[in-house]
Amino acid sequence: MSKCARTAILLMILMSGHEAFAHDASGHHKSSGQTVETDSFDVQMGRAMERMDRDMAVPSTGDPDRDFAGMMIPHHQGAVDMARIQLQFGKDPVLRRLAQGIIVEQLQEIDVMRSRLTVLPQAPGRPDGPLNNDSKDQ
Repeated sequence: MSKCARTAILLMILMSGHEAFAHDASGHHKSSGQTVETDSFDVQMGRAMERMDRDMAVPSTGDPDRDFAGMMIPHHQGAVDMARIQLQFGKDPVLRRLAQGIIVEQLQEIDVMRSRLTVLPQAPGRPDGPLNNDSKDQ
């Protein structure tokens, strides 16, 4: 998902009155007499995007291959998480089929990137870190 699309979705969530919600003891949010489930589509998508953005913010190793994989793994996982949410809530058969394909393809690509991280040489002068995911020195 492009940064523009993520931003548009986040803006829609915020414009829906998210900032005006008051939390009640039942775990629901209320705004103007409306109740929004804490596990609604909007809330789950917002959490998935926040997690993806947070996990993509990793320090550079100085190795473009490691950095690419290290940032793309959480990006792809975010796409998988959002596709699963679409399957939970979405009704359109074309979008549901697209979500299924995203899950399969992105998980396969995550496996490829994790595999490559295990065989890529360590970045010079950099200890194992978040982007070096259990890699072994060659």
